[in-house]
Amino acid sequence: MTDFFQFEAEFVDSLRCIPMQVRCKLDTCGIKLKLSDWNQMATDQRQVLVELPCTTETEIQSYREYIQQLIIQRTGIPATKLSIEPHPAWLDSAIVPASLQEKAQEIGVTLTQQDWTALTPLQRFALIKLSHPGHENKNFKRAIAEFHLL
Repeated sequence: MTDFFQFEAEFVDSLRCIPMQVRCKLDTCGIKLKLSDWNQMATDQRQVLVELPCTTETEIQSYREYIQQLIIQRTGIPATKLSIEPHPAWLDSAIVPASLQEKAQEIGVTLTQQDWTALTPLQRFALIKLSHPGHENKNFKRAIAEFHLL
């Protein structure tokens, strides 16, 4: 899972921002990573976080331990732990989250059940994250276009 989205193109070469695939892994393993902590890591350490798998329980635990060690190493303070959603919305292809549907409608898009089901879990994750308040609208619109939902 080392593919990046086109809407991330302006920062993926340097990994100066946390890419969606890493953000998904962070939510999966229950770790909050601040951008300032991310930026204190060496580029090769960030690349490891991109490449490490985080799917099975063993992988999730290993990812959590690895990132905790990195953060403690760089900052001296453990990362904040997040509660792990037992049934994350991005893994449920049957239900388009209402908040996402509302955000899409703000830009004149209606997400159908068929649209939602056709997306990959990482694409669904990205749309959910980008639809939260505080994210730049330009990336939500870019993701909608990139995923052929216009």
